Amino acid sequence: MPRPRLCRRVMAEPGVTFFKPAGMRLIELEEVVLSVEEYEAMRLKDLDGLEQEEGAKRMGISQPTFHRLLASARKKASDALVNGKAIRIKGGNYTARRHDERIQGMWRKR
Repeated sequence: MPRPRLCRRVMAEPGVTFFKPAGMRLIELEEVVLSVEEYEAMRLKDLDGLEQEEGAKRMGISQPTFHRLLASARKKASDALVNGKAIRIKGGNYTARRHDERIQGMWRKR
């Protein structure tokens, strides 16, 4: 029996959760789903410029797990960009900080 997954920590849930190519009707599009954890790994590494070890530490996971999340997120994002698919960000096993908890360093389970 596999080990249960630990909740991964994310700074906040994404403000925008759906992206689609311009000029395409939604009904015509295939959709790629990024988990909130994959989104957070991309944000930490690609946008904030953190090393994988630091990103993993912030998410409360191992560096190899962070690497797997990042690789999966990049593959899905590339597929959507190259093949004209929509991207939806949803789901996963994570905890997100509320705005008032960011200051106090406390976490809220989602």
